[in-house]
Amino acid sequence: MLKIVRKDYAALRRHGEETYPHECCGVLLGRVAENGIRSVSSTARCGNTRTDSPQNRYNIDPRELVRIQREGRERGEDIVGFYHSHPDHPARWSSTDFAEAHWIGCSYVITSVEQGKAAITNSFELAGSDEADKQFVDEQIEIE
Repeated sequence: MLKIVRKDYAALRRHGEETYPHECCGVLLGRVAENGIRSVSSTARCGNTRTDSPQNRYNIDPRELVRIQREGRERGEDIVGFYHSHPDHPARWSSTDFAEAHWIGCSYVITSVEQGKAAITNSFELAGSDEADKQFVDEQIEIE
């Protein structure tokens, strides 16, 4: 389960609207409880560095990701997930999303942005023990 406060949930959806018709992307920071529930305490917007196909692909610059991770740790937060948008496509993971997902145990949140307006937001946990057996599992989002 992913717990997120309403303002952060609204912010990631708004980010998708602002970058439409391109995909937005960002990082979810917070803590993972012993029971596996990920609680988001802040979000970090990232720039989509994809130039070849930004309307249906995204990439976060590794240097930006390291900076976000370092700043989060200074606040006592860990990376608990990532988010991105799907302009005019369903809020379901694609084969590219799966191939490029490597943070096992993290949430991957996808918002469908239809004609510039955020529609459905879904979350998927990347489960498994390594790349060979990873899988996306539907995950409930609890808005606090």
